[in-house]
Amino acid sequence: MSFVFDSAKPIALGCDHAGFEYKEAVKQWLTGKGYQVKDFGTHSLDSVDYPDFVHPAASSVENGESAFGILFCGSANGVAITANKHQHIRAGLCWQNDVAALTRQHNDANMICIPARFVALPLALQMIEIFMTTPFEGGRHANRVNKIACS
Repeated sequence: MSFVFDSAKPIALGCDHAGFEYKEAVKQWLTGKGYQVKDFGTHSLDSVDYPDFVHPAASSVENGESAFGILFCGSANGVAITANKHQHIRAGLCWQNDVAALTRQHNDANMICIPARFVALPLALQMIEIFMTTPFEGGRHANRVNKIACS
C-alpha cells in the first residue's frame, strides 16, 4: 500500500525534549500553511522518554487517522527505531534534502525523522516540504518495499 499525502487528514507530530523546539516551530509553520496537525508531544523541554510520544504518533499514521508523521529527537535514531517497530510504518531518518526525497521515492516512507541536534531548522523545513511533495516511484522499488514487512 503506497503512501499518498492526504491533506484532509492531520499530520502527526512527535518528539522528545531534544526535538521539542523544532516540533513547535514545525507545528506553527504547518498550521500557517493551512495544514492540520495532531501533536502527540512532548509539550516541554523536560527530559522524557521518546517512545511515550512516538508510539501514539506512529499508531495514528498506521491506522489512517493521520496523513503521515514527523518525528524529532536529538539524533533521530531513537524515534526512527521506535516508529519502525510498527508493522505498517516506514520511518526514514533524514539529514539532507536528497535523503528526504529518496525516502519517499524509493522507500515510500510515511514518517520522516529529523535529528534536531544536527540539522538547522530551515533545512528541516525544506526536508519536510520535499517529503510532503515527493511521490513514490513504484516499479522496482515497490518490489523491495513489499518485502519489508515481517508477516
